[in-house]
Amino acid sequence: MILSCSNITKSFGTDTVLSRVSFHINEREKAAVVGINGAGKSTLFKIIMGELSADEGEVTWAKGTSVGYLSQHQDLTSHNTIYEEVLSVKADVLRMEERIRGLELEMKNAQGEALERLLSSYTSLNHEFERQNGYACRSEVVGVLKGLGFAEEEFDKQVTALSGGQKTRVALGKLLLSSPDIILLDEPTNHLDMTSIAWLETFLLNYSGAVVVIAHDRYFLDRIVTKVVELYDTHAQTYEGNYSDYAVKKAALREAQLHHYLNQQKEIRHQEEVIAKLRSFNREKSIRRAESREKLLDKMERIEKPVELNAEMNIRLEPRTVSGNDVLTVRGLAKGFGGSPLFTDLNFEIKRGERVAVIGNNGAGKTTILKLINGVLPADAGEIRPGAKVRIGYYDQEHQVLHPEKTIFEEIQDTYPGMDNTAVRNVLAAFLFTGDDVFKRISELSGGERGRVSLAKLMLSEANFLILDEPTNHLDITSKEILENALISYTGTVLYVSHDRYFINRTATRILDLECGTLLNYIGNYDYYLEKKPEVERKYFGFALADAPAAGRSGDRLGNHRQLYSGLSTAGTAAPDGSREGSIRMPKTSDGADAGTTAAPGTAAGSRPGTETGRQDWLQQKEEQARERKRQNDLKKVEAEIELLETRDAELDALLSDEEIYSNPQRLIELNKEKTEIAGRLEALMEQWEALSG
Repeated sequence: MILSCSNITKSFGTDTVLSRVSFHINEREKAAVVGINGAGKSTLFKIIMGELSADEGEVTWAKGTSVGYLSQHQDLTSHNTIYEEVLSVKADVLRMEERIRGLELEMKNAQGEALERLLSSYTSLNHEFERQNGYACRSEVVGVLKGLGFAEEEFDKQVTALSGGQKTRVALGKLLLSSPDIILLDEPTNHLDMTSIAWLETFLLNYSGAVVVIAHDRYFLDRIVTKVVELYDTHAQTYEGNYSDYAVKKAALREAQLHHYLNQQKEIRHQEEVIAKLRSFNREKSIRRAESREKLLDKMERIEKPVELNAEMNIRLEPRTVSGNDVLTVRGLAKGFGGSPLFTDLNFEIKRGERVAVIGNNGAGKTTILKLINGVLPADAGEIRPGAKVRIGYYDQEHQVLHPEKTIFEEIQDTYPGMDNTAVRNVLAAFLFTGDDVFKRISELSGGERGRVSLAKLMLSEANFLILDEPTNHLDITSKEILENALISYTGTVLYVSHDRYFINRTATRILDLECGTLLNYIGNYDYYLEKKPEVERKYFGFALADAPAAGRSGDRLGNHRQLYSGLSTAGTAAPDGSREGSIRMPKTSDGADAGTTAAPGTAAGSRPGTETGRQDWLQQKEEQARERKRQNDLKKVEAEIELLETRDAELDALLSDEEIYSNPQRLIELNKEKTEIAGRLEALMEQWEALSG
């Protein structure tokens, strides 16, 4: 074990963020910390790193553990270049190299014992230099920088001139090259494109130390981690496996908790009914039994009702009007900036009902395509033609459609004045704005919160063609799942840009890959795209881009190798939609479904009624039903007899108070004997009733 967190508790004022959080990390283990925004993930990391103190609990490290930490926001102020800044991590190795060169010079003029001493030092130092991979340290730095998306022509940029995202990538590069025993990464994929994320995945999978990561990138978590620590409602729960394993286990656990809760509630109601019935018998023994049951009920440890999952909220997007079949036609589209073309002669079509993802490296021009379609930017050349009855709803990364001075509630209600207060609150609750949160001003919101407000407005627009630019940026996993489910059920058309591979995998029916200034078409989801990508690229470029020389490549710019790809924007045969034909369709099964899809849960052969297992289950169910019917019938008979005897007992009480009876000794003895027999029989019946009632 390399790290142990025991009973970590942290509050800010009256708000408890973490409550008795405990988990441990083993050597070489890859783990994720997940939870909704505000669950306390970054707070937990800061406590682990000693940047915040816990109110209670303890963080314990294995002796001699070296730790690396990447926070979400980096403020590097170095005047070094990018290359110099990252290379500085290897300062010890570089000093060792300088000492080796110095010893080589000294040995040229040394003799005898002096030479022997220098030679001994040289041999020892050289051995350590080789052990630390000193001869490859510069190429290692170059490899990491390129892996994180920096082109060689950017290596000489000063760190102070970089954007926040670029600084984060520099900090990440330094951290990875420092090779600590354990790395803590807070949202490391936020500023990486797909190629860089894939590189980081491979790096971390092969990393010899332990890794603990906070990330909303579920595809990344599926590939990297073998343990998930979920922070939920201030507590922590640990699940073995990757993100998909966690999602399945969490759903099963919640289902089991809900089942136990409902069963306990049923038992509580039943016991309350039994207690009330025992008291209604109004006999000393039945009252004592009722009191005994009440004490047991009071001692029962009550199960809390599982909190409703926001991901289960069902948001439906319904266009007001149905568009024509041809939603969008783009021909000969071209755009460049400062004399440098992004792309020329792009051609594609979007049909009604499609959910099309545009993917590609940073700087390829994906967002520019969306802005050209929406008229935010003018095209240099080409035609953009919307189809008949097309109503566009546009979501951009900057959320320019929001009014900073308004509250969240006003932003929705002013845009859709026909909605009453309850309807507005219901929509906002679906996007995780509840209670007084709806009265926050837009100017006070985080980027993720503004994104959710913009998405809420978009959901209500009744547009039939949604154009979304990075809709999952800054959304927590629960919010992403809400959006995914909404888009999957959407009856209109969707065109979006995203780096979220899990989101693409769930929602896309087609992928347009913007590579080398051209669009390659894949009819399928992200997994299908990955499978067919090398085949399609070799078909139209003559090689897979992953096999191409890496030097100088940044985004879709190929640097020193640009000439190798010149003219490719017109390569290949046009697909039916006008994009380059890379559209090998997903194979279909005999029933028309996509190959590789799985049957719905519960339809496995072993559970079908016609199988032997199904027959045994059916017989067992019938036997249980028969036993329950017999119990109910016996209970009714006992209750009926109790009612008859109590009625007769009341009649006897009336008779025994009659002057004519108590003056007749013989009759008095008979009635008292009958009353005693009834009391005995009632006692036996009540015990039987209690046993049958459970």
